[in-house]
Amino acid sequence: MSDSVGVIGAGAWGTALALLLADKGVPTALWMYENDLAEETSRTRENRVYLPGFPLPQSITVTSSLEAAVRNRTYILSVAPSHTVRSVSAQFAPFLAPDAIIINASKGIEIETLKPLAEVFKDTLPKEYHDRLCFLSGPSFAKEVAKKMPTTVALACANSEAGKRAQQLMSAPYFRVYTNSDVIGVELGGSIKNVIAIAAGVLEGLGFGHNTMAGLITRGLAEMSRLGVAMGADPRTFAGLAGMGDLVLTCTGDLSRNRTLGVRLGKGEKFEDIMKGLKTVAEGVKTAKAARELARKHGVDMPVVEEVYRIIYEGKDPKLALKDLMSRELKGE
Repeated sequence: MSDSVGVIGAGAWGTALALLLADKGVPTALWMYENDLAEETSRTRENRVYLPGFPLPQSITVTSSLEAAVRNRTYILSVAPSHTVRSVSAQFAPFLAPDAIIINASKGIEIETLKPLAEVFKDTLPKEYHDRLCFLSGPSFAKEVAKKMPTTVALACANSEAGKRAQQLMSAPYFRVYTNSDVIGVELGGSIKNVIAIAAGVLEGLGFGHNTMAGLITRGLAEMSRLGVAMGADPRTFAGLAGMGDLVLTCTGDLSRNRTLGVRLGKGEKFEDIMKGLKTVAEGVKTAKAARELARKHGVDMPVVEEVYRIIYEGKDPKLALKDLMSRELKGE
């Protein structure tokens, strides 16, 4: 069977990755949850809602049928929002080809269970697929990938052979993929960075400069690493693309939804008012809650995550949150 891919989730990131695969000549199905949007996108050959301005080639089949997107595909690329991964993966599991490889490109932690997505997939997929689960993460804005700007990412898989196959599938002249065996580290890096990016936006909104931002990114990386090590990750992962790389991008890039949310909070807007005008919720909002609970569960000190949680869920004044961070008891680095 020749390679073909079912991309599950047609937000900006899923659409950009479908374009990458089609650019390589890989037959690709792009699954959209909304039937009317799927019909419109199939007709206009453009995802006008989530990634406008990028025509979809005919090699991309747009569908709202999970069975049509998954059945007989050699690879499934899951890009569903993290809070829907459990339900969506459970629905597509019966249609998986016997030797399909699943690549997850979503980032997040399931709030209800505090499980990383690797564990969620293991709950919903038959056991024979567990060692063929791969996780793609790293500094990669969808719009820039769609523009074919040089991008480097990490792909984690416990099975080196499956990881190498997924690496070959996803690599392109402008999209370089590095393999990594540290699944939990790559997953946590891609999740926690969204929380730190909200804090970065808050600092921007408050009008602070490079000193403040550099300090936040560095201390955010320390928090991410501490939690990762407590959960069994390799600390070296956080110095790589899924850690520092993604953290820098999301904290400093104007295309970051999490940073943009933080900017508005820093300028004094109320969280509830901001949410009313958004089509999609920034992943860091949900992850702030999950990361705070994980920190408490594992006895890890994560003061930046704690303050982001309080700003979002308790309405704490961002200026007071920064003051409290800066006035904590002095300690060694």
